Amino acid sequence: MKDELGVYYYPAPQHPEARMYVRKYAGRVEFRMWHRDDTTVWDKHQWLPYAVIEQAAAMFKASGKETDPASLYDISVAERLLMEE
Repeated sequence: MKDELGVYYYPAPQHPEARMYVRKYAGRVEFRMWHRDDTTVWDKHQWLPYAVIEQAAAMFKASGKETDPASLYDISVAERLLMEE
């Protein structure tokens, strides 16, 4: 899907108020979250390269936490959307 902010998908389909925007920049896929109910999310969180997300996920896992916030960042979906663009 696409709107004035760019190409996006729903990282948690049961919560359509949150969108994950994706772009290709300097040869890498980047992600940025938007939330309808919290407009500051877009401003507080800049574009993140997928490599940074992978590093953060590894640190999160190493800390012993069970949930994985990186599951919101789907590189396969992002690449497919960007190819269609």
